[in-house]
Amino acid sequence: MPRSQRNDNFIDKSFTVMADLILKLMPANKQAKEAFAYYRDGMSAQADGEYAEALENYREALTLEEDPYDKSYILYNMGLIHASNGEHQQALELYHEAIELNPRLPQALNNIAVIYHYQGEQAKEAGNSDAAEALFDKAADYWKRAIRLAPNNYIEAQNWLKTTGRSELDVYF
Repeated sequence: MPRSQRNDNFIDKSFTVMADLILKLMPANKQAKEAFAYYRDGMSAQADGEYAEALENYREALTLEEDPYDKSYILYNMGLIHASNGEHQQALELYHEAIELNPRLPQALNNIAVIYHYQGEQAKEAGNSDAAEALFDKAADYWKRAIRLAPNNYIEAQNWLKTTGRSELDVYF
């Protein structure tokens, strides 16, 4: 049974009904509509914590989707799943692919920075201060890019940049 027919709560059912209406009314070809259906089912599975099913749906959506902007969001969501599973290298690769297709995706830039910051903390705890500083610098570069695109977001990152001396005055304007 397709995921769209298994939703058992009101919000999921409402989303599914609206998404199905959009699919029917959307002026798009059959392939684009099918890609959207897989993407929708992937988002639903991801929200339910069914990550393997979500990844399957996202992979199908990627094979069908032609629009680079839409593909960037599919890749971004796949990156979220891998990051939440601790598969940071895979997540980084997916986030970078998403940014190649859509350079104006601040959430992907932020998530890359978060991973580099985490890896920097790990290196610092292991006593490798040179590697930690290099990773912190990479995190700072990605956070600056994200903040330039979304200056009202990532307040914690902005504070970290300031407190670590990695901030530049023009970053936030």
